[in-house]
Amino acid sequence: MPQIPPERLGEVCRAAEDSGLEQLWLWEDCFWGGGIAAAATVLARTERVRVGIGVMPVPLRNVASTAMEVATLSRLYPDRLIPGVGHGVQDWMAQVGAGVESPMTLLREQLLALRSLLNGEKVSTAGRYVQLDGVALDWPPTTPPVLAAAATGPRTVRLSGELADATILTARTSPDGVRTARALIDEGRAKAGRTDAHQVIVYLRTATGPDAAARLEVAQEREGTEVGAGVAGGAETIADAVRRYAEAGADTVVLEPISDHPDPVEFVRFAGEEVRPLLG
Repeated sequence: MPQIPPERLGEVCRAAEDSGLEQLWLWEDCFWGGGIAAAATVLARTERVRVGIGVMPVPLRNVASTAMEVATLSRLYPDRLIPGVGHGVQDWMAQVGAGVESPMTLLREQLLALRSLLNGEKVSTAGRYVQLDGVALDWPPTTPPVLAAAATGPRTVRLSGELADATILTARTSPDGVRTARALIDEGRAKAGRTDAHQVIVYLRTATGPDAAARLEVAQEREGTEVGAGVAGGAETIADAVRRYAEAGADTVVLEPISDHPDPVEFVRFAGEEVRPLLG
């Protein structure tokens, strides 16, 4: 979570690597810490675990800069980075002078340009927000990474299906919400004529320890959640919830600790050593 001080990243990534977790997901949230810097730190200190960035707000970055950073990490650590981009929180974007009139247009233009740049193409475009004149990466990824887009509303979910390789759904999403998102993603894929695989990544707000259910309820009251979202309890209960999300169409379920969890390292070890083995 972004509230974890950056100096604790070393402990967290060692716990992820040692406990057998397949992926460690990092946030980029204003104004906690930078997603690329955090991902680079984790990748440099681990050998196996894949690192997701969920997500980099597109209004904050020129798309060429994002492509350069992602390409560098993808070459240094092949098939271990999962970059995610999204609209960003509009109030925060306005706060830093990066707000735009049409976030949908910006995300579409960024996704198109970012995918082309990461594919090693030379890009010229004169969009509403993205302007590139013969831009190409000198060091594109040897293998382009899976490009994920965060989405909540129907239009953005369809756009992700059309232009991204994966969709990231927030912890407000229930298993039924995953099913709905899958249908919308397929609409976007059909529009683009895409037949390749599309991954669905969903965050699952998770409470463990004393009074877990009550603490989860408090956390969920702070923001609207769909009925059936979130899980509270021990390893068996959490594993059952992960299975429900997988059956609904999720490829990756990211356990998101509620903000009052006292020890991120303990939570990561719990996820890797107690929950993961129950899932086969």
